[in-house]
Amino acid sequence: MSNKVALARVDRAAELERFREIQRLSYACAEAVAATLEPGVTEREACRRMRKWLLARGVDDWLHTPFAWFGDRSAFTGFRVPTQFLPSGATLEEGMPYILDMAPVKDGHSADIGYGGVLGENRAWTRVDTDLAEYRTLILDLVRERRTFADVYAEVDALIARHGYSSRHAKYPGRVIGHQVGVISSRLPKRVGFPFGVRFLQTIGRELVTERVAGRSPLWNGTRHSDHPPTPGLWAVEPHLGFRGVGVKFEELLVVTEDDAFWLDDDLPHVRRWADRKEAQA
Repeated sequence: MSNKVALARVDRAAELERFREIQRLSYACAEAVAATLEPGVTEREACRRMRKWLLARGVDDWLHTPFAWFGDRSAFTGFRVPTQFLPSGATLEEGMPYILDMAPVKDGHSADIGYGGVLGENRAWTRVDTDLAEYRTLILDLVRERRTFADVYAEVDALIARHGYSSRHAKYPGRVIGHQVGVISSRLPKRVGFPFGVRFLQTIGRELVTERVAGRSPLWNGTRHSDHPPTPGLWAVEPHLGFRGVGVKFEELLVVTEDDAFWLDDDLPHVRRWADRKEAQA
């Protein structure tokens, strides 16, 4: 049976719009579920709410099912094995940071987003989130300069060190700060091999081999496999910062062309939040 991930045609406005729609749907889900969070809710319950919301709106597969991390788990405190990333029975309390992360697929088009927030007030979270805006600008500028992905990774971590934070994306499997996203097409059944979609699992290995042969990788980290100029396509990018048990991140789609780059959508919750905060401080 055919089973592949086709590279997104970044030169086609209609195709980019399909990805923009699923990304906006994902962020709408994050905002809707965040509005329902209250003291005592568990990570597992938050993830159930996200899955239910997305399935009711036509999502038919997953790159990965929703994740939620509350409190110091948002900074991956004490994480040593992959199973610790899975939704837990940890409960949300007043003043706690949280991260909602989801990667739904609808009609073959996918997104992978990360949404950060705090229940009530947390001055440390506000400080880190304010600084996080710099990383969005830095990543885009460096990719536009055609710096290698490994160089961009190193520059992000250098900025994290200057801010006095810790790199939490270094905790992800493969130490990735991003990965390539494409159009999933297959006649295979749409099943979830928790927490990843079966079609995604069956294709990512094939893509790794194909890209490695070409001297590239669909995973973006700081290793020699990412020591190449930005690969054209769609990339889910997720800088993740940690500070004293507080974890803050964004994750969204970056469009890379042969000679340029741009964020797929600038009308996103974290971008609006940073703009509102900057205006309030002016």
